[in-house]
Amino acid sequence: MINVTKPFLPPQEEYDAYLKGIWKREWLTNNGPLVNELELKLKEYFDVPHLFFVSNGTIALQIAIRALGLKGEIITTPFSYVATTSSIVWEGCTPVFVDIDPTTLNINPELIEAAITPQTSAIMATHVFGNPCLVDAIEAIAQKYQLRVIYDGAHAFGSKHNKISIFHYGDVSTLSFHATKLFHTIEGGAIVTSDPETARKIAFMRNFGHNGPENFAGLGINGKNSEFHAAMGLCNLKYIQEILLKRKELTERYDQMLRPLRVKRPLVHSNHEANYSYYPVVFENEQALLKAIEALHGIYAYPRRYFYPSLETLNYVSCLHPVTNSADIAKRILCLPLYHDLSVEEVDMISRALLRAQNY
Repeated sequence: MINVTKPFLPPQEEYDAYLKGIWKREWLTNNGPLVNELELKLKEYFDVPHLFFVSNGTIALQIAIRALGLKGEIITTPFSYVATTSSIVWEGCTPVFVDIDPTTLNINPELIEAAITPQTSAIMATHVFGNPCLVDAIEAIAQKYQLRVIYDGAHAFGSKHNKISIFHYGDVSTLSFHATKLFHTIEGGAIVTSDPETARKIAFMRNFGHNGPENFAGLGINGKNSEFHAAMGLCNLKYIQEILLKRKELTERYDQMLRPLRVKRPLVHSNHEANYSYYPVVFENEQALLKAIEALHGIYAYPRRYFYPSLETLNYVSCLHPVTNSADIAKRILCLPLYHDLSVEEVDMISRALLRAQNY
């Protein structure tokens, strides 16, 4: 069986070596030495000043909203995982959907200004499938209207804009280190900011607001992560370049094999570097997509309809502006299997099944 993704696992003995240290120290959580080591190494990897390892990517978004003191409306994309929208609602704000660019699948900056009202406090944009947003255009709008910017970078580990990490942009960026991501800590996430005051707030907020054993700096939540999860991250970080290279090779193989297929791939702008975290294809219509799924199930390969349905259909939101591109793409997009252990032969088998489904 070939699933849409599979977690990368390092050699077990490497993880066991970290476990021995955890058992010896008996320090399991609460900002332990492995958590600190992982944070330092990730800061070095991304070349960012402040990074906080947290329990998951959703809590990262929620803390980001709180740390920036956001109220009212947050302009966002309807084409993302549900956590992008649910985090906004959970924190008492209102998501205002703006349609996507059908070529990149990211939020369309040209439509943002028309959605800004006196109640707008921020823009939350997703680097969809690790493809960087048009950050320069988004941040120009944010500066013009004095808005804050959060980038949901759940997919964007290793993505770059103008040859530097995409996490240098925005007031806050968030990451997911869930087991399905190309870099994972089993469960986990991170929050990145360049602003020292925002960093100070995040540090308190992820630990119940504690400012010492018996003092509290303000409202907080339990967003910490454990030594066991940090250990997995430290193991996997050693292999990140190998992981990225393998995904690039598999992506290029898909590109080669599927050239005759009547599908489109997301556009990556010339000054952007995506990270090959997914392999999405957009079919001509939903019928062709469903036919492709049936063909792949026939060879025990299981793609996934990321992201379907479009988020304006959630029963706890409303949609004031047309999002026809998002609604249309969501019905026609399919992510094909892509992970470190996937073989070239399996890519070829998947590709041939898709070509047969379209009578090639």
